[in-house]
Amino acid sequence: MENIEKIIENYQNYAEKNGFRLNPERKTVERVIKGLLENEKKYGKRYCPCRRVNGNPEEDKLKICPCVWHREEIERDGHCYCGLFVKVEMGDYW
Repeated sequence: MENIEKIIENYQNYAEKNGFRLNPERKTVERVIKGLLENEKKYGKRYCPCRRVNGNPEEDKLKICPCVWHREEIERDGHCYCGLFVKVEMGDYW
């Protein structure tokens, strides 16, 4: 299993490549990562900790982080449901 720093780096790179960023609140990021790792240990996949795993493989695969809903949520709400990813604001570049 990867360590938390490596996972954070991977999600950081993913966010940058996709036009958003990791939540600037480090505690939030670490909490979500720990939830992902717990789900990986329990279910074998890094399911978003904010989504309920119901045992249906077809439905559950949509919940693997980054989940199928994260882009829509970031655009609509400014962050994904669990808070791992946030929208880039104009001031973030200045």
